Order: sequence, then C-alpha cells, then structure tokens
Amino acid sequence: MLQKTPSNRTINHRRIIHPLFVRITHWINAYAAIAMLMSGMRIYNASPLFEFKFPAELTLGGWLAGALSWHFAVMWLLVINGIAYLLYGIFSGHFIRKMLNIGAISAYRNIKLEMKYLLLHGTGEYNVIQRLLYVLVIWDVVLLFFSGLALWKPVQFQRIADFMGGYEQARYIHFYGMVILGLFILIHVSIAFAVKGTIKSMFTGRLTKSQIAKLERN
Repeated sequence: MLQKTPSNRTINHRRIIHPLFVRITHWINAYAAIAMLMSGMRIYNASPLFEFKFPAELTLGGWLAGALSWHFAVMWLLVINGIAYLLYGIFSGHFIRKMLNIGAISAYRNIKLEMKYLLLHGTGEYNVIQRLLYVLVIWDVVLLFFSGLALWKPVQFQRIADFMGGYEQARYIHFYGMVILGLFILIHVSIAFAVKGTIKSMFTGRLTKSQIAKLERN
C-alpha cells in the first residue's frame, strides 16, 4: 500500500509551530519570572526563613527597597501578561490541543519513557511531562500571586492571609512556590537546549530546514 504523503499546504501549515502571540508572551513571562526570582532572593536575604542566604551576585535590586520595587513591578507584568496568555490559550484552543490533553495511562507510560530516553518529542510538540509541568507552573504562579498579596498587604488582604494560615505561614508558602518556579525554569531550559531547534523556533516560530525536510519525507 502506498503511503499518503502530506500535501504542500499541510507542510506549509505545520511550518508555523509557535504563533507570534505565544512567542511574545513566552519571552515576557520568562523575563518577568527570572526577575521575580532574583529580586525575591534579595528580599529573602533581608529576613531569611532558614539558615542560609543567596549569593548577592544572583539577586536583583541592590538593597531591600530596590528589590521590592523590582518585585512588585515584574509581578504585575507577569500577572497581566499571564492573563493575556491564558485568555489566548483558552479561546484559541491552544491549551486543549497542546497542554490539557493528559491521560493517566499515557502519563504513566511517558514518565517511564522519559526516565529511559529523557526526551521523546519534536520541536513544537508537548509530551505528557511538559504538559504536567506547564499546568503545575500555572497553578504555582496563581499561588505565588495570592501569597504575595498576603505578604504585601496582610491587613487589607487579611482573609487571604488567614486562609493560608497567617502571615508567617504565607511566607513559607511563597518561598516554596518560588522554589517550584525556579525548578520549572531549570527543567524547562534544560529541555529546550536538549531538543535541537527548540530555542531557534521560539524566536522564528518556524521549523528548521532539516525538520521541514524530515516532515516532507514522512
């Protein structure tokens, strides 16, 4: 039986793997998240929860007031840009197609394969591990936002602070939320560099020539 080859129209359509809106919001989110982490480490150093401090070279803001200014500024940037990304993902169907199509059995099988082969996906595709990570980080950012409000205005947002167990408990929740965000960025960047063409495609939005040639062969 002859294999059906993809038409030129199908190939041209599949060349665009990251729409412009996704690419713009992605890089804004990346900038804001990293700036929040760096300024957050400086804020933590001013009043540590544990018996360690982060190296000053990794922090942002120079001093506590400067770090707070950075933190609040990029917080709103992350929230506004994140809402725009969520709305786009919902109404365009991007989330359903790319992220939320997660089955329990396929997730289990994919985890086993990830442990053996590390990566089993192509540029522009999301495997189950990546989908789970994206869903996790979205909820983590929501948790960071509300715990941050409880720390910023504990009197005005007293109900949120009480829901989280009080001001001190909110500090721990916010800290661990930042740890999760930092781990996500580390894993996400590692995967991006491990899969050839991923970084370039997040700037161009297109498949590379070698990937297009492979698609045409298949």
